Amino acid sequence: MRIRVIDETLVQDMAKHPGKKTVLVMGAGDAIGSAILRKFSKTGMTVCGARRNKDKLEKIIYQLSSEGHEAYAFKCDARIEQEVIDLFAKIEREIGPLNTVIFNVGANVPMSILQTDSRKFFKIWEMACFAGFLCAREAAKYMLPRGEGTIIFSGATASIRGASGFAAFASAKHGLRALAQSMARELGPKNIHVAHVVIDAAVDTEWIRENIPHYKELKQRNGIVDPDDLANCYLMLQKQHRSAWTHELDLRPGIENW
Repeated sequence: MRIRVIDETLVQDMAKHPGKKTVLVMGAGDAIGSAILRKFSKTGMTVCGARRNKDKLEKIIYQLSSEGHEAYAFKCDARIEQEVIDLFAKIEREIGPLNTVIFNVGANVPMSILQTDSRKFFKIWEMACFAGFLCAREAAKYMLPRGEGTIIFSGATASIRGASGFAAFASAKHGLRALAQSMARELGPKNIHVAHVVIDAAVDTEWIRENIPHYKELKQRNGIVDPDDLANCYLMLQKQHRSAWTHELDLRPGIENW
């Protein structure tokens, strides 16, 4: 397959490829999102990454292109409804049918309850919960007529329990989990697999490497989640047979206390 990294303005020149499968990672960051793009591209799927700063996707998209995979980068603010609607329409119209959509937008900003004003609370909820609703709704809109598809939400420890300094983040993540549960019950019988991944651990990112005490020791003990290992779990969910779907996957290193 010949691959090109194409700017949004050039996507219209692409011929459609009937039967091909496309995955969209919304919130394709440098760690988890990029690892998911790499993993899914190796299955032959067309991969699309979207984030507010499209330039930050250039490295992974060029890497995948040089390896012979079909990959695209898009600029999209997942909190803005019209941008999300337009993104999904563009991919469906000009690249291919979305078989898998992964919501991976992060919004973890620890702060005490007294420092949490209404603007900060709303912004975190908007990124971590409302944006997930917008993306999942658009995914369902296209998947339901085809009678197949997979929607995966990235959750966190805060999805299942709150903690000091995480009132806003935990509130948003609880909401995202409830959204996933509700959509799974509504769409599952219609052959749409909806899954929620609880990442109850530190993932190996630049921020973690710089801020977690005893990082090297934890890494040596496999106490830090490798993004590639995490991506394997997302691919496993996407490949599951309908007779044994997982709704919620709880991930943590073996040494993690819980």
